[in-house]
Amino acid sequence: MSEVVVLGAGMHPWGKQGRPFAEYGVAAAREALRDAGIAWTDVQFVVGADTIRNGYPGFVAGATYAQALGWSGARIASCYAACASGAQAIDIARTRILAGLCDVALVAGADATPKGFFKPVGGDRPDDPDWLRFRLLGATNPAYFGLYARRRMALYGETAEDFAAVKVKNARAGSLNPMARYRRTVTAEEVLASPMVADPLRLMDICATSDGGAALVLASSAYARRLGARSPVRIAAVSTVTPTFPNTVLELPNFATDSSAAVPPPERPFRSAIAHAAYEEAGVGPEEVSFAEVYDLSTALELDWVEDVGLCPPGEAAKLLRAGDTALGGRVPVNPSGGLASFGEAIPAQAIAQVCELTRQLRGVAGDRQVEGARVGLAANQGLFGHGSAVIAIG
Repeated sequence: MSEVVVLGAGMHPWGKQGRPFAEYGVAAAREALRDAGIAWTDVQFVVGADTIRNGYPGFVAGATYAQALGWSGARIASCYAACASGAQAIDIARTRILAGLCDVALVAGADATPKGFFKPVGGDRPDDPDWLRFRLLGATNPAYFGLYARRRMALYGETAEDFAAVKVKNARAGSLNPMARYRRTVTAEEVLASPMVADPLRLMDICATSDGGAALVLASSAYARRLGARSPVRIAAVSTVTPTFPNTVLELPNFATDSSAAVPPPERPFRSAIAHAAYEEAGVGPEEVSFAEVYDLSTALELDWVEDVGLCPPGEAAKLLRAGDTALGGRVPVNPSGGLASFGEAIPAQAIAQVCELTRQLRGVAGDRQVEGARVGLAANQGLFGHGSAVIAIG
């Protein structure tokens, strides 16, 4: 079976530029094509990760990008899986290449987001849990992040100072990343003095909403060899697993869990199952991971994910943080890109941006944030309604 490799990676700087989302996606796509050393007309398949906030073009993102780049006859697909949309897009392109139906594919995602927190999609939908959690409970995303943080404090004794230390670490990494929206280092005192949003989380504990774009050119290893690409980064696994019943850990946007009265909980909760499936497919274990990009919607959630992807046992993520193990220069850096703390959320681009960082690190071209000797990179996040998202890349 031919392997799938990353020929090119490109991004548009993240921020609040006030431009149409497609401009960010097309800019990222063109950068990925330049990085790959191929022309747009060489692309045989385009997958667009959808955005639901940007009208019909957002719902058919594959066609939107293909038209903006210039109709070429390439086949297209569009997909939406909330924050896992980018991983789903990568999986679709990778699967088509592995099936022998194409040799080279472009994956792109971009978003133009509103100021402030994400709100429910318009209309009255009383059978939609996402609509209901806003209308019945007033539960914004940060309300969930605060609950998760309180859970860590109750179970493991974490403090607000521990959460602030995550932001300090990620802000330092983000200050070295030209694509990041926030490029200023911060102190723990600044984090702890920022306004309270969802107790115990303060404004600087929670990621912003952002505009931004990211793109990848994926290809078969045979195609890469024909181009003369030397040791390209290999996509070793893509995990898009769903939870196993009963799902006893509360997941956004739900406000109740499955009952385990009749059926015992599964061996692995949903989030840890996402990474485990990727490890199994790639044939590596967490002990082989050189660095990880994880889903730091909040500082406390990063600590959850450090444990969920197996970098340490439950309850020990703060120990790694305090020891400097997850910082740049540490044993296993987490979010060397700066994470969502430095970028903010541009939902369809997030998982793709993570793989852009895996690619740069594994190529050894990440500059001042380079992870020394990086060989195996892991990216993990998740989408609403049980969409898993993990990618393992090997250099």
